Amino acid sequence: MAEKQFALGTFSVAGSAPFAGLVVDNQVIALTALQPLCRALGAPLTNTSSTLALLEDWECNFASLQRAIAAIVAGEQGTDALQAQFSPIAHLKTHAPVTPRQVLCSGANYFKHVVDLIVDQGAGATPETEGLNAEELRAAAERLMTERATNGTPYAFIKAVSAVTGPFDTIELPYDASQPDWELELAVVIGRRARRVSRADAMNYVAGYTIANDLSNRDLLYRPDVKGLGTDWVSCKSAPGYLPLGPYIVPAAFVPNPHDLQLTLKLNGQVMQDESSADMIFDIARQIEYISSRIELLPGDIICTGSPSGNGTHYNRFLRDGDVIESTISGLGMQRNRFIAEKQPEAGQ
Repeated sequence: MAEKQFALGTFSVAGSAPFAGLVVDNQVIALTALQPLCRALGAPLTNTSSTLALLEDWECNFASLQRAIAAIVAGEQGTDALQAQFSPIAHLKTHAPVTPRQVLCSGANYFKHVVDLIVDQGAGATPETEGLNAEELRAAAERLMTERATNGTPYAFIKAVSAVTGPFDTIELPYDASQPDWELELAVVIGRRARRVSRADAMNYVAGYTIANDLSNRDLLYRPDVKGLGTDWVSCKSAPGYLPLGPYIVPAAFVPNPHDLQLTLKLNGQVMQDESSADMIFDIARQIEYISSRIELLPGDIICTGSPSGNGTHYNRFLRDGDVIESTISGLGMQRNRFIAEKQPEAGQ
């Protein structure tokens, strides 16, 4: 019999405090409700207070959840009462599946996306690309990205945890940003402390995957008053709500190939991004290897692995009041976020 797949999330009902839940066939059961069964099976969950707490001992807890679900599916003695404790997901509010301690983002990590930036905007121009026509420029840009993939290193930066919001939440567009943009990304959820991890071993540190939208204020990316300091990630990336996350964490064991997932983003029903994760310049293992060589990754941390081509910058179309974004990644579910304009305070307030 095939193994029953499940996901993890954070939910609430009727204004109650959020709880960590396990998702099976669009039904949710609180992790606390599974604890007696796990104990009876000799595989107690170490901590069910939140998904972050569960991820602190992910290897052990994942095995315990597998045993519990197998027992429920098989109808083993003592599991009948648990069936009544499952709730339809439609009856619950879905929150971000985890509140991480750190959010890391990989910049310029999709091949076609970066090539388009070079061709359309002259981003990252080099002496090799000067004076070329469009066809020559694209060929040169592709050579540069191939060289980068072979001999370069990922580019990572930190995004504020306070930007995390739910997968179906309404998001305010800051009144002092004129170019808010979308960036659909495959998000890696770390399951073990990771420091100086080798590329060969890196995937063993992944607990699972979820969906992220690394929203960005393009007009605030560079500070004209301090050009020599480069990018201003705080202003560009970390406004409240600028990282819708979820809906669920799908365990890595249930994602056979994270480099063969389709990322699709629709703006008001129109497809804007539609690309495979195979287009990454640096794969997930290389990103974990690099980031863990610079900092220590912790259980529950999120790595946003880059965004494919089709951002608002490409279309010169940025987010507006009333827009709706729908983001899907194959096998990981869907986000749906509505955007509203932040009210500008009156003078003197």
